[in-house]
Order: sequence, then structure tokens, then C-alpha cells
Amino acid sequence: MMNRMKYQAAIAAGILCCTLPAFAGKTREQGSTAKAEANPISNQLRSDVAESAKNMVAAAEEMPADKYTYHPTPEQMTFGHLIVHATMANYYLCSRISGAARPDVKVSDTQGKDDLVAALKSSFDFCTTSLAKVEDTNLGETVPFFGGRTISRGGLMMEVGADYADHYAIAAMYLRLNGMLPPTAKKEK
Repeated sequence: MMNRMKYQAAIAAGILCCTLPAFAGKTREQGSTAKAEANPISNQLRSDVAESAKNMVAAAEEMPADKYTYHPTPEQMTFGHLIVHATMANYYLCSRISGAARPDVKVSDTQGKDDLVAALKSSFDFCTTSLAKVEDTNLGETVPFFGGRTISRGGLMMEVGADYADHYAIAAMYLRLNGMLPPTAKKEK
């Protein structure tokens, strides 16, 4: 019994030793043809902007106008205020990252749904345009941030992704609490 197990282990080790170089060769081969991306952080940010624009605008459109004053508890912001917050955050953060002048936009949660959805769309358009030529060459430069602090441009890019996730999570929760599915939970048609 023991000899048979040793024999099987020796066969398995031999097969493994013979096949590892073949796998290693393919990995080296694949690695040599892959090209490094020139601006992976900036490109990811642009992708995040596009995805967030699609989801947040769809969520804003999904929520009925009479539910823009909805908030689950008195301490939480209304849905309308969430849209205002996301809109203003887009202008602030994308202008800081890109160096583009922040438009003097005034938006209030007392405005109607149509105005707030339009303002949100415009803020994502601003981000798309202002971030179009941002590159990874100056990720370490510091830029002004909230509270008189500074943050690296790369750090701020990461903050934007977290901010988008936070905004959409709140919108999705508010939709669900009102008996609606958020855009990302709907089946593709």
C-alpha cells in the first residue's frame, strides 16, 4: 500500500514538474505582449465618472417628484438634498482635480425634480469635460481640500470614487425604502 502511494506521488510530482515550465512560458509570453497603461488612475477615474453618472442620474429620474422630500429619519438628508450634494460635490471635486474653474452654480433642494436632475446631469458633464485630459503625471501634487486641508491629486481621485459609492448607496437605499428597485438592481431588458 505504501509503495503504491509513493509511486502515485512520484508520478504526480513528475507530471507537475513537466507542466510547470509550459505554464511559466505562457505567462512570460503573455507578459511580454501586454502593454502598460499610460494613465491607469486617471482612466479609472473617468470610468468611475461615467458609471456614476449613469447610475445616479437613473436613480434621480426613478424617484418620483413627490418623494424628493423623503428622508428615513429626521437626521438624514432628503433625497432632493442628496441630489444637490452630489451635484455640488461633482463641481468641487472635479475642479480641484483638473484645475478647471468651478462654475458658479446655484442649486437648492427646494427646486423641483426636473431642475435637480438637469443640475446633476450638468455636473457630470462638467466632470467628464474637465477630467478628459487629466493624466497620472502629477498625482503627488497637493490640491486644496475641505477644511483648509490639502490632499494629493491622486488621493483626491480615490476620494471621488468613494464619494460616488456613498452617494449611490444612499440613493439606492431611499429608492428601496419607497418600494422601488435602484437602477443597478434591475434586470437588463
